[in-house]
Amino acid sequence: MCTGLSFTTHDHYFGRNLDLEFSYNETVTVIPRNFQFEFRKLAPLSTHFAMVGMATISDGYPLYYDGTNEKGLSMAGLNFPGNADYKPEAHGKTNVAPFEFVPWVLGQFETIAEVKAALVDLNLVDIQFSENFPLSPLHWIISDKTQSITVESVKSGLRVYDNPYGVLTNNPTFDIQSFNMNNYMHLSIDPPEKNFSRELEFDTYSRGMGAIGLPGDLSSASRFAKAVFTKMNSVSGESESESISQFFQILGSAAQQRGCVRIGDKFEITIYSSCCNTDKGIYYYTTYENSQITGVDMRQEDLDANDLVAYPLVKGQQINMMN
Repeated sequence: MCTGLSFTTHDHYFGRNLDLEFSYNETVTVIPRNFQFEFRKLAPLSTHFAMVGMATISDGYPLYYDGTNEKGLSMAGLNFPGNADYKPEAHGKTNVAPFEFVPWVLGQFETIAEVKAALVDLNLVDIQFSENFPLSPLHWIISDKTQSITVESVKSGLRVYDNPYGVLTNNPTFDIQSFNMNNYMHLSIDPPEKNFSRELEFDTYSRGMGAIGLPGDLSSASRFAKAVFTKMNSVSGESESESISQFFQILGSAAQQRGCVRIGDKFEITIYSSCCNTDKGIYYYTTYENSQITGVDMRQEDLDANDLVAYPLVKGQQINMMN
């Protein structure tokens, strides 16, 4: 499972936790403006906005998990099993395969307003990339500096939701996740007030008791509530260091630790956490065994080139010994 996040201090930051029990050899991948994107049912994009993000590369094609384009628009796909429903090709629609959705959006659009207008005609088509990479059941969070939306292709059709939280996890559908937040309106960062009874005395025996009832388990609904509470109450300085540090702290509130979620004979973990400064085009990440932040600056590459650039993840722990 996963957690996606949009966060603004002085600059805008976008990223996610990727929670799985295995890796697809993902790399930080920069796509320059003249890399040709092929689409199964549309004309290719020969020129487009440059982008950076995390992708698995297969046959020279980047299968993006999350990314940001040079204009600051960002997008991530998160697991959505049992709810994602892709359709047959439809006449008169913009037919895009789910694995093409990230480059289709990030290659062409600058703002959420532009994306929303284009989604009116979108049809996410039931076409797999290959036998080795069948379709993943996904939904998506898309963000610019001022707003976010959630996109879900379900049995009843394509649903586009305004996302005032700037947070996405997995199941259930976003409308249910959003309604569920009503159950937590009493939570507070301040000490609790005595509302139980005027006739009883209570002892505020610990700091943080205003948030009693905030979920702490690792289910997607609980991680959604935990990440929203943490993000919406987050206080950060505006420097790059303070901002990315706070971003990773917010994602850490919903991280998965090995041994806590069993999947057959494996355990789900947070394989990587990412944080992209969308204004500067710098993609930061950590991995499960490497808590040191690593960065890739998209603008240090030749963005008018034709070939993608991929940086393998630094996975081993990096320890700064002081003596």
